[in-house]
Amino acid sequence: MQRLKIDQDIKPLSEVRIGIANYIKQVRDTKRPVIITQHGKGVAVLLDASEYENMQERLELLTDVQTSLGQLANGQGVTHEDAKNKILKRVKK
Repeated sequence: MQRLKIDQDIKPLSEVRIGIANYIKQVRDTKRPVIITQHGKGVAVLLDASEYENMQERLELLTDVQTSLGQLANGQGVTHEDAKNKILKRVKK
C-alpha cells in the first residue's frame, strides 16, 4: 500500500458522497487509501480490494510469526535436526 498523502487522501463524507466514483478510481489508481471524515474526525477508510487482501495476508503472517515466537519462548520449539528428520521421513513415504 502506498503512503497516505494528507492533502489528497483525507476527505469529508459530504464530498465523498457526491463523487464516490471518482474516489474509487483514485484509490484504484494510486493504491492509497482515502480517509473519510465526519465532523472533522476520521470515521472510515476507502481501500482498494487487492490492497486490503495484501494487508490481511501480511497481518496473518505477522500473527503466525508472533505465535511461533511465543511457542519458542515456552520451549515448544523443535530443533533443526528433528524438523529435518521429520520432513525427510514424510518425503520418503
